[in-house]
Amino acid sequence: MHDQNALPHIDNKPLRERVLDTLREAIVTGELKPGQTLVENELAAQLGVSRAPLREAFQTLSREGLIETLPYRGTVVRRLTKQDIEELYSLRNVLEQFAVRRLIAFGMQEDVDALQRIYTEMLSAALVGDLKQVNLVDRQFHDTLIERSRHHLLRETWGIVTLRVRQVMALRNRRNSDLTQIAHNHVPIISAIAAKDVETAMAVVETHVFSARDLIVEVWEDEP
Repeated sequence: MHDQNALPHIDNKPLRERVLDTLREAIVTGELKPGQTLVENELAAQLGVSRAPLREAFQTLSREGLIETLPYRGTVVRRLTKQDIEELYSLRNVLEQFAVRRLIAFGMQEDVDALQRIYTEMLSAALVGDLKQVNLVDRQFHDTLIERSRHHLLRETWGIVTLRVRQVMALRNRRNSDLTQIAHNHVPIISAIAAKDVETAMAVVETHVFSARDLIVEVWEDEP
């Protein structure tokens, strides 16, 4: 008898969604850099698609604030300004502090265990110099804070800003040569949640968010 579990999963997403997912992921991970021009013919050839689904993807990415059309430049990956970073990180701080407050108030040991597992995975990736995996797990850590806050509207609000947060986090981490320090920076958050110490938790979240903001703002204009 054949093992049906061995059959490969068939991705039945419409082509336009697969094109959108591919481009969005390339932007938020920094593979397509801020200010980079997106040439339709070249991208269509690279992806092996016609220009129609590509244009649909461009429309969605434009609404999400990830790309823009500039005179004499065409379509480019939107370059965030220092003011954009300030606004994004001040909002991120409020959202994550609120999430951590709720985790302390309503969370369980399994939430702390989940964060600890993510930290361990992040550290493992950092120790072997796997920047891509560090970025992925770093995002998972902060998404988990929001997901386990048990607050649906917070999760929806986070969804609005998370794409830009991911983009900035990826660019920040690319600038930071000490990947293990990126992982270790998450330990105080876990410890404060585990101890149910609200005051310390608020302080360490603020330090975590704004130190990341300061690092990226310091070099943002030099970003290619």
